[in-house]
Formats: sequence, C-alpha cells, structure tokens
Amino acid sequence: MKKDLSDLRLGVDNVIFSVDAQFNRLFVLLVKREQNPYKGYWGLPGTIVRKGESLEDAAYRILSEKIQVNNLYLEQLYTFGNQEQDSQVMYLSVSHFALLRYEEAKLLEQDAAWYSLKELPELSFNHREILDYGYKRLRNKLEYSPIAFEVLPELFTLNELYQLYCTILGENFSDYSNFRSRLLKFGFLRDSKTKVYRGIGRPATLYRFDPDAFAPLRDYPLLFI
Repeated sequence: MKKDLSDLRLGVDNVIFSVDAQFNRLFVLLVKREQNPYKGYWGLPGTIVRKGESLEDAAYRILSEKIQVNNLYLEQLYTFGNQEQDSQVMYLSVSHFALLRYEEAKLLEQDAAWYSLKELPELSFNHREILDYGYKRLRNKLEYSPIAFEVLPELFTLNELYQLYCTILGENFSDYSNFRSRLLKFGFLRDSKTKVYRGIGRPATLYRFDPDAFAPLRDYPLLFI
C-alpha cells in the first residue's frame, strides 16, 4: 500500500542547450550536486521555488548563479513529478529549456559544466527523462520555428545554418542542396550583398534573417526540413 505524501515541493529544472558552431557540437549545461541525495552526481540546474517567487523568476535565478549570457530566453517545457523511494516528499518540477551560443556563455561556478549529449554521465533524480524530453522539443522546434537564428550571428552563410541543423538533427536530416533551395524560396533570408571566404573555394554569400518576412509562415509545418 502506498504511503500518503506528507510534503509537496515545487521546483524548476532547466535544460540549457548550447551549440558550438566552430566544431559542430551540441552541449547541455549540468551541475554537480554537493549534497544528498545523489551527492556527487551531475544533474540539470534547478531549485525549489521560493515563497512569493514565480516559476520564471526561479528558473532565471538559478541560471544567473551558474552562467552569464546575454539575452537568455527560457521557454516552459513540461511538468514532471518525482517521488524518491522511501520518501514522503513529492517533487513537482516545472522544466524550462533554451538554446544559446556556446561561445557567449560564461560559466560562473566550478560545479557547472557543459557536457556533450554524446557523452552524458549518469544523472540525478529523473533528470535524464527531462533532458530527453527537452531534446525532443528542441528538434521539433527546429522544424517550424526560427530558433536557429537566435544562436547564429546576424550575418551567416547558408552552410553555417546547415551545419547548425546537422549538429542538432544529425547529418542525414537533409542534403545541403535541398535545404538551401527550400529555404531561399520562402524569402525570409535576405542577401546582405556581402561575401566571405571560409577556407578554400569560392566566397560564400552572407545572409540575414528577416522576421517580418517570416511572420506569415509562422507555424507552417516542417518549414525548415
């Protein structure tokens, strides 16, 4: 027979992804726990919501202690419930997620680190479930939203945009030629009339994202792939 819960705690856990555009790597921010339970394990940056504090404020508060980054945008992800074995406490986690540039995020504490999604340690609590759900949401958002342009510089080449998608979705999500022609025909990528050399070969055109031209296409299914 299940025991009655004697305590209910509300918290936030953040799934913060970063893209290393230079080496085409996708990372997630993890924090090493310094107390039980799961002392010494890595987990998502999270906190208990304080009295009078909103969920959003709590999410930003814990992140401000771990990283410094300009214009961080958090989006609510999902609510997860977790009760540890032999515990009378139920923990409700309202998770959030974000995507940012690896180069622009400065870690503020030694207990925080970027981990590649390909080399994750065993995570505390139910954080692997939350992380997997966040990664699924990120992949889905890339299909129809302009989230990729939030982590690209203002001017970018089509190959840089393509490599970002490959980093998150995998190398086989689309071939470059189809990706290029599909996006250019929609008209929300503006030619800056500037070219740049990226290694050997012909110079590449620099484009910028036009949010006004994109607005009529918002929520169009599978727009980017």
